[in-house]
Amino acid sequence: MAALSRAEKSKSATAKPGKSKPGLCAAAPPPPPAPGAQIYRLLLSCPNRPGIVARVAGHIFEAGFNIGDSRQFDELDTNRFFMRIEFNPVRPDADVEAWRASFDALAEEFAMDWTLCAAWRRPKVLILVSKFDHCLADLLYRWRIDELPIDIVGILANYPREAYPHLDFGKIPFHYLPVIRETKMEQEARIWALVQETNAELVVLARYMQILSDGLAAKLSGRCINIHHSFLPGFKGSKPYHQAHARGVKVIGATAHYVTSELDEGPIIEQDVERISHHHTPEDLIRKGRDIERRVLARAVRYHIESRVLINGRKTIVFTE
Repeated sequence: MAALSRAEKSKSATAKPGKSKPGLCAAAPPPPPAPGAQIYRLLLSCPNRPGIVARVAGHIFEAGFNIGDSRQFDELDTNRFFMRIEFNPVRPDADVEAWRASFDALAEEFAMDWTLCAAWRRPKVLILVSKFDHCLADLLYRWRIDELPIDIVGILANYPREAYPHLDFGKIPFHYLPVIRETKMEQEARIWALVQETNAELVVLARYMQILSDGLAAKLSGRCINIHHSFLPGFKGSKPYHQAHARGVKVIGATAHYVTSELDEGPIIEQDVERISHHHTPEDLIRKGRDIERRVLARAVRYHIESRVLINGRKTIVFTE
């Protein structure tokens, strides 16, 4: 298996360096596929120093595994090293649990933060949505055609089910949690309860137009992705397309980022833009923006579930394809 041990599950997401951290790998995967399809993903970061690549690669090779893909990056500003490796067993005696146990010593030597995930497992995802459902519709489509290999454990909205008559949720549980100022904390308590009840490993704000409290944002640190309908930093808050039109911008965009207590200031995962001109109205910008938002959010979710993202302070390292 590629799941974390019971002891590792009990640690917080701020585990000490040299220990693997819970997150996308916190739940046991299904039985492994055929040997040729048993791909594991190692994601790590640590203070930069010579010899990291050689030691990690050697450790993988000596345990009977082969590296199929490897990416690395040295962050000069922080003197930190980031790496993503995909590897698979090539010897009958290759044992990923034995490898994990022996890797702990190497990780401690280099003060690594690291995770190991089985590529075939499907992370559990909870999606939050408000009135505008284009991002939700896109995620559902990509999920149905298996472009996003996830298990959607619930859809939570502050609008009733009747607000989405054209969407087929199938057997996905739908939770209607209306919110007003007086009931916001009770509603957030229910959101957190659903995260725990469903064992959701990732929460996606698919145009969920409610600001999460500092407490809930902290609980979901590193595993809650928001799509902001603007190219951050800039044009924050409501009606960013109207703001952009008023300023006469020549490009508009969208930003997918991790949620933090600072509104629209979380580490950015993915962005995209599209050119516009003085001929375009605010309605044109909204229409074009919907297309950008859909593809940016889908890419950010995919990067996250494929263990391609490492948070580095207020920014991210993203090992794209």
